[in-house]
Amino acid sequence: MSFVKGAWKILVGIKDALALILLLMFFALLFAILSSRPNAADIKDGALMLKLQGTIAEQPATPDPFAALFGDGPVPREYAVRDLTRAIEAAKDDARVKAVVLDLDGFLGGGQASIATVGRALDDVKKAGKPVYAYATAYANDGYQLAAHSSEIWVDPMGGALVAGPGGSGLYYGDALDKYGIKAHVYRVGTYKSAVEPFTGNKASEPAKQALTALLGEVWEDWQAEVIKARPQAKLQDIIARPAEAVESANGNLAELALRDGFVDKLGTRAQFGDYIARKVGKGLDEAPGSFAQIDYDDWLDANEPEETGDAIGLVTIAGTIVDGEAGPGTAGGDSVSELIYDALANDDLKALVVRVDSPGGSVLASEQIRLAIQAAKDKGLPVVISMANLAASGGYWISTPGDAIFAEPETITGSIGIFAILPSFEEALGKFGVSADGVKTTPLSGEPDIFAGPNETFDRVAQSTIENGYRDFLTRVAKSRHMTTSQVDAIGQGRVWAGGTARQLGLVDRLGGLDEAIAEAAKRAKLKTDDYHVRTIEEAPDPFAEFLTELSRDDDPKNVRLDLFGHAAMRQRQTMIQVAATAQELVGTAGAQARCIECELVVPRAARIDARGGWAALLAKWF
Repeated sequence: MSFVKGAWKILVGIKDALALILLLMFFALLFAILSSRPNAADIKDGALMLKLQGTIAEQPATPDPFAALFGDGPVPREYAVRDLTRAIEAAKDDARVKAVVLDLDGFLGGGQASIATVGRALDDVKKAGKPVYAYATAYANDGYQLAAHSSEIWVDPMGGALVAGPGGSGLYYGDALDKYGIKAHVYRVGTYKSAVEPFTGNKASEPAKQALTALLGEVWEDWQAEVIKARPQAKLQDIIARPAEAVESANGNLAELALRDGFVDKLGTRAQFGDYIARKVGKGLDEAPGSFAQIDYDDWLDANEPEETGDAIGLVTIAGTIVDGEAGPGTAGGDSVSELIYDALANDDLKALVVRVDSPGGSVLASEQIRLAIQAAKDKGLPVVISMANLAASGGYWISTPGDAIFAEPETITGSIGIFAILPSFEEALGKFGVSADGVKTTPLSGEPDIFAGPNETFDRVAQSTIENGYRDFLTRVAKSRHMTTSQVDAIGQGRVWAGGTARQLGLVDRLGGLDEAIAEAAKRAKLKTDDYHVRTIEEAPDPFAEFLTELSRDDDPKNVRLDLFGHAAMRQRQTMIQVAATAQELVGTAGAQARCIECELVVPRAARIDARGGWAALLAKWF
């Protein structure tokens, strides 16, 4: 009997081992299939399909693969600007690509400068004689900015197009904090450093309103200028100045209004659009209505890897909030970014360094840590060129100061030279419950800052003096970089935010231009011959297993994502709510002095983190 039991245990062990081996083999095979790259010869003739189910970002964040698999559903994708432009530029001269098709039904937006960069690449395709087609159920600001660069724009008969300038309301917690007895102790420098105002009052100060009005006005003018240049037949001013009258004149039919006012060229269902494209580029492999021959975006990217010939110019992207310590892509960790730069410099084969900045700033300490790493490249004799994307404000400007030249887009939000710190205390809240605080001190700073009794005058003076010294450091770094006096920098500093065009006039940036212009300038300063260099991306190596799990969870063809105008409005509301909640949580939970531009995020919202498919219940659950 014991022999039978032993044999049975052995058989069960063998069975479990075989099951485990088969499971591992299955995942290994699945990983190999998903990670395999197509041969360039496997690409067949058709339209390059850009079905943007997510956002455009300078540096896509690495999603949590387990949250994607076991959370609320697929994570919206972030498309890297450089990948999109590389794919589009490769399509321009390849005979297999007959057209470029934009499917913007699931497009969740991006920074204005980033979208403009992709738009310029689409313009080059049209100049090469190839058509660009766009389709969506409805168009709002970001989607229409991109679609305007198309040869033909289609919209669903049940949809339409409606655009509105940037702006809106923010939340102010001053009265609520007073009600619950929570006191926010603010230490800051800068008349326009409005990041702390939500915690000290119930409305924006007049200087903050004036500065933000001027900023939003300039950014909005740039948006209109780009769209009008790309699509002059669109009657923008009618729908912008008198939206209600315009919609009522079309009896509420937004699709007919869009057609009448030149926003779109044709109305049609998705199947009708697909049949139209099929007549241009050929039928698809299946017989479904609207099928046409198309080239998958990811396959096309993999088949068009950039060549690495000649000397190397390093490119490091610093995107997202600047934080202390380690952080993955999409957030600029002081340790992570500086280590990447130092490691790249250790190779001794870089001829220049280009720094792409897309950050509203953050931790002062982390900003200085990154600045020192960039300065090390300059001290080594490498030309350093800064390329500002959508945001390079406050700490984002701090890290830009070592640059030999600074490029910005007209839409770039920059400046915000100022710093602040916030500390809460709860003496009034405790008093409401009859709780008081008392004790003894051996020095004026014993137990300070006292979270129960509130910081004393000595600590307040020390903290404010420290912040003022940090501001002087900021002024000194900018003055040295821009060849100004500290008084001149202070006059355009004080926390005020500027758009790229005005920043150029003020001397905060050298030239207007995108990343390509910055790379060309770096090559020129390094005395490299044209087309005899390549760009080496300095970034954290992706985790293959995390990529594998993310790929499993990704849904590139979500059937339920079709945003009409009400869908776009609901998405903007969700974006605003998540934006406000995330910003407040970060500010309250952040330790240390901050060089950060909060109002910048009104202009460039964190659309990349928003899932348009989430409901109100899911949203509130994430908050609370």
